[in-house]
Amino acid sequence: MQTTPASRRRTTSVAIASIVALVLAAMVDVAPQLATANNGQPASAQLERLPGERASVIEVRVADSGELDRLVATGVDLDHHVTRKEDHIIVHAVVTPTEAAWLRAQGYALGNTLYEPDDSDARLRERDATIAAHRAENEALAKAQSDVRIIRADYFTQGTTQVLSVEAKWAGGQTQPDTLTVLRDSGPGTPIGSGGSQTISRFVDAGVYLYHRGAATVTSRPDYIQITSPTGGVAVAKVKEWLPIPPENPEGPGYLKDFVTSYLTPTELYDRIHRLAAEFPDIAEIVELPHRTNGYRRKAQAVLGSSNATRVAVDSLAWGHEGGNNVSVTFADPGAADRPLSVSVSGNDITVSLATNSAGAVTSTAAQVAAALNANAGTLIRAYTYRGSVGDGVVVPAARTLLTDALDAPATVSREPHPVYAIRIGKFRDGSKPGVLAYAQEHAREWVPPLVTIEAAERLLRNYGHDGRTKQLLNNLDIWIAPSINPDGGHYSFYDFNSQRRNMTNHCPLTGAADGNARNAWGVDNNRNYTEYSLFDGYSGASTSCTSDVFAGPAELSEPENRNLDWLASRPNLKFSMNLHSSGNYFMWSPGSYALPGRISAPRPTLAEESFFWGASARILTAIKRHRNMAVTPARTGPISDVLYSAAGNSGDMLWYKYGLYAWNFEVGTSFQPAWPEAREQTMEFANGLVELFRVALDHANDHQRPRSTVRTARSATPGMVDVTFQVSEASAIFYTIDGARPTYSSTLYASAGIREGGETITVPHGTVVQWFSVDAAGNVENNYRPDGSGTNFRRALIVSP
Repeated sequence: MQTTPASRRRTTSVAIASIVALVLAAMVDVAPQLATANNGQPASAQLERLPGERASVIEVRVADSGELDRLVATGVDLDHHVTRKEDHIIVHAVVTPTEAAWLRAQGYALGNTLYEPDDSDARLRERDATIAAHRAENEALAKAQSDVRIIRADYFTQGTTQVLSVEAKWAGGQTQPDTLTVLRDSGPGTPIGSGGSQTISRFVDAGVYLYHRGAATVTSRPDYIQITSPTGGVAVAKVKEWLPIPPENPEGPGYLKDFVTSYLTPTELYDRIHRLAAEFPDIAEIVELPHRTNGYRRKAQAVLGSSNATRVAVDSLAWGHEGGNNVSVTFADPGAADRPLSVSVSGNDITVSLATNSAGAVTSTAAQVAAALNANAGTLIRAYTYRGSVGDGVVVPAARTLLTDALDAPATVSREPHPVYAIRIGKFRDGSKPGVLAYAQEHAREWVPPLVTIEAAERLLRNYGHDGRTKQLLNNLDIWIAPSINPDGGHYSFYDFNSQRRNMTNHCPLTGAADGNARNAWGVDNNRNYTEYSLFDGYSGASTSCTSDVFAGPAELSEPENRNLDWLASRPNLKFSMNLHSSGNYFMWSPGSYALPGRISAPRPTLAEESFFWGASARILTAIKRHRNMAVTPARTGPISDVLYSAAGNSGDMLWYKYGLYAWNFEVGTSFQPAWPEAREQTMEFANGLVELFRVALDHANDHQRPRSTVRTARSATPGMVDVTFQVSEASAIFYTIDGARPTYSSTLYASAGIREGGETITVPHGTVVQWFSVDAAGNVENNYRPDGSGTNFRRALIVSP
């Protein structure tokens, strides 16, 4: 049975409250005393990512789970791989050279480098080459004798329905939105047009036209088709029979898939779902979520000086793209003795004339220069000493330095607060049907998961007209797909720092790492900023440090990205959700966090709920495996905190504990940005799994079969006692009594024997009467018993020793 959300809301027990301060303190400063890095220089007291550094994925070896928890608490950016060996654990860290040196200085053993910045560069070159190849093919077609070419014409049947699927390419498709009209004959020897006509629509990916495609039902098998383009080109092709598909495959004959051809930026993802909704207005619509992000934008910044005591950090008041990038600062030596400190402003150029003594030596300190800048150029900039320094060091002259926001995305990427979009798919989108939510890119650098959502959306919409099982899904479910929860971070990952995990919001104080030297270390981990069992509740796996890659933010739901997901999850008809991440080939659900010390877990699902998670997961994982026989292993399937590590404040826990959704997490593939052939395979297989989740949701809604249950007995080790277990026909909750009382929902709930185990063993005296009933995840009660009524048609058994 799916318990009510209220019954799963977090509880703040005395035990948890008593360790909150200890946990928070440990997360701020878990490192030993200052150590010495490999280069012989003192290591920083905390992780630090320097400007211009790029990150690699490196193996880290830890001795046991306790050492893994300590590693997580440092705030290091961990991939989702946890491989448990006989005497140690291997995890993957995403670190820059400075961070790697810090980890070594703290005594952590670093192993092989698995993924380097050059690999990300290769992925982007690969994407650019793919797009260029498509454009070249379009240009070549424009020069051909006919400007339209038929790629495929496939006939198939599904039951008694006959379908013709057509794909064609038109030279004007890159810029012209026209559909193409397909004329059919009605069989061998009949004239073109006698079998009717159908239209096919443009398919654009990453801004590049690929071809027109579409399917329609027909009344007879055509032999030939003809297409005449809007510019007069003509193409004719013979229709071929589509290969039969095994009956056990849920994808019927002619099922359309394979809709992505390259990685997509958030801008391209949103454009894609907008075009889909426009093409299928009867079964899809775009929903703009209520909160815009803070935007792919920054203040322009510069840091002048060579050491902490002499550095002055300068930020523009205007955003970089709104004028901040045009501001410059010069520290000038006046070249004369006994000159006072002064600041002059000419347009956007700020010149600081440094003070000198009687010998002509510069005497202005960093604190004095910062104060003078604020007093005299405060309408353009804000100045401050470096990372809390008192600024008592004498500054050195600096040539004209242009402030910059250091953002490299093209102008096509908006610098304004960004709307976040979801596509809502279904015939009835009024809340009357059970809802399912799929969302991706909480973590910016994870480029494959958004493609899984796009592939699934394309499959649903383009198969609706001719595939009976797809029609059932869309006629009976309300499906929400949000391909990029974190567009700002996603754009930053594509264009600026490939390893970006978080959003782009700078919460660092001026006395901390708010300066431009920390620009690749800002942001909130959106998957640590939710409301249930968070860092703020004393749970492990998130950080208070604004430069940690698991920074939980200043408060729960502080980020617009997280408030958007909270709004989505609060849709009253939602029952299921899938959060798509990479990498690690995991498949997980709640609980996702625990408190330290003692690994005190968030409440575990009941045995019935856990059974439903496992049963549905088996279906979903089987669908994934069907693509290329790749399996997510049992060791990587289960509750997050069992198979990975604690992730305080993650979205899955919020959806499960706060809103009562059956909420899963995909961890797609084995790297964040694999080469395209592998990325495509991962997209196809996990799209299989996502569509299977929709089938699970439909089956759950249609489940009117009542469960059946029995008791089994075994000899107990205690004389006069009997061991009892329950067996059920499907994932179900069992409520029982052994005192003769009528069983109700307030009776004892049959529990699990332990983590990743089956039902518990109950030991009762010989001659005990056990009375019980079972209720499945859809709410069906065994024997149609009314636990809140007065009936007596519950189950009962006299327990005797076998």
